[in-house]
Amino acid sequence: MAIPNYQKCMRPLLEMISDGESYRMRDLVERIADHFTLTAAERQQLLPSNTQTIISNRTHWAKTYLKKAGLVDSPVRGVSKITDEGLKLLQSHSGEINTTVLAQYDSFNEFKQTSTTATDESAEEDSASDETPEEALETADRLLRDSLASDLLEKALSCSPQFFEQLVVDLLVAMGYGGSVKDAGQALGKSGDGGIDGVIKEDKLGLDLVCIQAKRWQGTVGRPLVQAFAGSMEGFRARKGVLITTGKFSKDALDYIDRIERKIVLIDGLQLCQLMIEHNVGVSIARSYQVKKIDIDYFDSEDL
Repeated sequence: MAIPNYQKCMRPLLEMISDGESYRMRDLVERIADHFTLTAAERQQLLPSNTQTIISNRTHWAKTYLKKAGLVDSPVRGVSKITDEGLKLLQSHSGEINTTVLAQYDSFNEFKQTSTTATDESAEEDSASDETPEEALETADRLLRDSLASDLLEKALSCSPQFFEQLVVDLLVAMGYGGSVKDAGQALGKSGDGGIDGVIKEDKLGLDLVCIQAKRWQGTVGRPLVQAFAGSMEGFRARKGVLITTGKFSKDALDYIDRIERKIVLIDGLQLCQLMIEHNVGVSIARSYQVKKIDIDYFDSEDL
């Protein structure tokens, strides 16, 4: 089955600690995974940020919401224990426990409100949500990045071949290739040897060379062009190459590079734009958000 959302985890979590004992959250995460019979792959599935497993994130947020409603207490860090109010809810309510149910508690409404008074409408929206706050942030970030990548690709397709060549230079240097912008700019665009647009250093010391070809194309790049590029690399005794296009690569082209000895990386239009975003080429930061957490070391210093 699919990984349950954090609201589906609320009742099982509360029932698991209903004996009044204190439980470590890492153990409860495992028990929640067992409860929903998650596979090994599902247990290891990470958030897009790769900072935490999805099931751990959702179990912790289930605990956080239950705690804000006064149903769970945390005697010490990383430990959960049911409260008298939590026991009362289990006895009086047999159905699913979600944010709509938690809205009967003033402490939860104070936590969730975004204006002076929490509304039934906001509670319904929360109840329908399958994502934890971290997942919502990462989903929004992914959507913004995808939209930005699409806009970047449009710009790249409309620019001149010379500008696109400079764009490739700037990106490669930002990624650590080519030495400097000046060195890379001199190397790229001066070869004109068949399928090679230029040769740049792999690193600042020039320990190895990388052949480059940049194609501002809207269509599909097939195997013949990639094969010609690989053959032209022989003239430079280069073992590595990067072929960048604003278009896409055919399956034959992708299969071909897996079968040859030389290491060739194919970067299509969307990958190009994602790399531009990652390395801040052609984009600027409009706004940034910081996600903060408690600094446990700061508060532990009180005992020193």
